[in-house]
Amino acid sequence: MTKVPDDLHPELRERLLETEGGALARKMGIEFVELSASHSVARMPVEGNTQVIGLLHGGAHVVLGESLGSVSSAIHAGPGRYAVGIEINATHSRSITEGWVTATCDALVLGRTLATHEIVVRDDEGRRLSTIRMTNMLRDR
Repeated sequence: MTKVPDDLHPELRERLLETEGGALARKMGIEFVELSASHSVARMPVEGNTQVIGLLHGGAHVVLGESLGSVSSAIHAGPGRYAVGIEINATHSRSITEGWVTATCDALVLGRTLATHEIVVRDDEGRRLSTIRMTNMLRDR
């Protein structure tokens, strides 16, 4: 069960929770643990998301980070608005070949038109694997 703010608008609850983050997040096996505008957590299996030599694909790190940053930004944007990613970067510090990774997403800036989050991906032992920074533009529908 995903933990969400008690005051999450029903429109956002339906859009974010019932879609499970969208088709790509489902294909990657991403599980949303906790969601809010300022702090969110998700996890993803390594299995099924590796590149040719068996390491978790760098792009999988970014998909996890962007999924979490986008959902957090959408929560901040509120009902009748949506978030569009305009910038993302990632630094990969360590590789992993099995288990699960956990991403924590913390807001750096929550403005009226922009939201910037830092996402840190760690292994089961708490070692930092990658750091991702994402900025979303917040738009009216």
